Amino acid sequence: MRVVFLLLAIWGTIHPMYYFISWFRAEGWDIMAMVDAWHVSAATSGLVWDLTIAAVTLTIWILVEAIKNRNWLSLIAIPATFCIGVSCGLPLYLYLRSRVMYLPDVGTVRV
Repeated sequence: MRVVFLLLAIWGTIHPMYYFISWFRAEGWDIMAMVDAWHVSAATSGLVWDLTIAAVTLTIWILVEAIKNRNWLSLIAIPATFCIGVSCGLPLYLYLRSRVMYLPDVGTVRV
């Protein structure tokens, strides 16, 4: 499954960025114009809020588990989520979370 999560994270980076970069080239590099474009209709506003709530939920989950399991590397999924999108951040986090961690003091394996 790790390979699947990694491939989904890569796809979730490349595919949306293609559209973002295409839009910026056509409309100019104005982030507020892009935000305005996201809210041109009720349908697009609904999608924006859906993804925003998913991103906030994912961030809280990452923070809680990173603190609990001391998996600090997984924190890089937070900027990936907000700078690229949930399509990158979620599979990246699942990839990082799925790595096997060895506990040297106990001699056990934690997944």
